[in-house]
Amino acid sequence: MIIIIQKDKKISDIQKEFHKRFPHLKIEFYKSPHSEFEGSAVDNILDTELTIEQAQKRNASGTIKIEGLMTVAELEQAFAETFGLCVQVFRQSGQIWLQTTASDSWTLAEQNQKGFDHRDPSPETIIDAKDLQDLE
Repeated sequence: MIIIIQKDKKISDIQKEFHKRFPHLKIEFYKSPHSEFEGSAVDNILDTELTIEQAQKRNASGTIKIEGLMTVAELEQAFAETFGLCVQVFRQSGQIWLQTTASDSWTLAEQNQKGFDHRDPSPETIIDAKDLQDLE
């Protein structure tokens, strides 16, 4: 999978492309970076209607080749180094989305499979990361 990132592309478009390839994962964009194996604060999430030009810390367009064998840490690093974008991968676990902080060394394929294995077969809405703060 190759994601072409242009200045006028919205964050939501990148999220849709990523989720289409990895249906049990999602990617969120943040105002500031997090350390490897650490989570990102909910109040730090960028608005998904922002364009890449509005969100990024450097003026760049380009591509990122995303493969199932790429680790979460490698993906997050690629977005940071190439575009100055801070991202965090989340994995589906039942009806909630978990930040993959303890498993950044897993591949995207492993994460997606784990999400598939722990999916909730009920048709209820999955709780979004932004809603988890209310549960704490």
